[in-house]
Amino acid sequence: MMSRQLYPRRKTRQIMVGDVAVGGDAPISVQSMTNTETCDVEATLDQIERLVKAGVDIVRVSVPSMDAAEAFKAIRARAEVPLVADIHFDHRIALKVLDYGVDCLRINPGNIGSEEKIRTVVDSAKDKGIPLRIGVNAGSLGKALLRKYKEPNADAMVESALIQIDILDKLNFQNFKISLKSSEIFMTLQAYRGLAGQIDQPFHLGITEAGGLRSGTVKSAIGIGSLLMDGIGDTIRISLAADPVEEVKVGFDILKSLSLRHKGVNLVACPSCSRQNFDVISVVNELELRLEDISTPIDVAVIGCIVNGPGEAKVAEIGLTGASPNNLVYKNGVPDHKINNENLVDELEAMIRQQVADKQQAEENLIASS
Repeated sequence: MMSRQLYPRRKTRQIMVGDVAVGGDAPISVQSMTNTETCDVEATLDQIERLVKAGVDIVRVSVPSMDAAEAFKAIRARAEVPLVADIHFDHRIALKVLDYGVDCLRINPGNIGSEEKIRTVVDSAKDKGIPLRIGVNAGSLGKALLRKYKEPNADAMVESALIQIDILDKLNFQNFKISLKSSEIFMTLQAYRGLAGQIDQPFHLGITEAGGLRSGTVKSAIGIGSLLMDGIGDTIRISLAADPVEEVKVGFDILKSLSLRHKGVNLVACPSCSRQNFDVISVVNELELRLEDISTPIDVAVIGCIVNGPGEAKVAEIGLTGASPNNLVYKNGVPDHKINNENLVDELEAMIRQQVADKQQAEENLIASS
């Protein structure tokens, strides 16, 4: 149980990205972006399939050319997840992917071109019921804003967002979400918080160009986590210089840590010390690898000794406490049986999978009887 509650979630209108609701009271969705060459249709589809297996809710695909737009058509026809097309500068590409069944366009109206070009794109999106995502990035602010503010900062980002929003307001288009991303955490926090009270559209959260797997995870957890604790945020993307599947895992871990989404195994584990009665680190690493396919929420505790072990095990569905000569396994908070080190991982995995199966069966029985 959390020692403090999150602030009430910011009230926003809800938009639909394919069949995924974003905003309102919808669950906070997790996004990622392909890093394959979009024109390589098979490679892009393979990566999307891996993202889907990891649990991704929405996938973004860069569409920088008309050739990429044609490839996107083939990708859209076969992908089983809502797709966002990332478009810059050329309004004709936006019109193409709108015709090809895109679920959301990531554009900045200000860099699409003339007012007539913007109107053409917005009218097509409006006719097809397709939302837009306005993406403000500290690294690509307009020249006029940089002259005014001298350097990228949160005020410049908010003003950039309001300029883009004003364009859509004049076209009577409200079906959009917005992001205000910087690689600098405090600038990002200030920008989102500054805009939060001025509009009611949903927010897409992220720390852009956060870094590699380790450093980027830390920055994203601090930045995105801080906003989520403030009740700000409706969909998130973790920007890592790493396999996009890792972005999805980190995204769900951030939401899980704040009790905002419950997906897969919530593994509580001690860092280990000389009191441990088994190799905690190797057991935890092996379990994480073996249990990646589980999407049903389940709490598991792996503690190497009897100091904190019983307390953690009693609040987990499956808990392991190190003890001598044999370790003690808890099930639903009750001591179940003793287990030696020889087949530790195999037996724990079997118990966890059985617990998951029992939970799934109970849920199916409940649905059948309702």
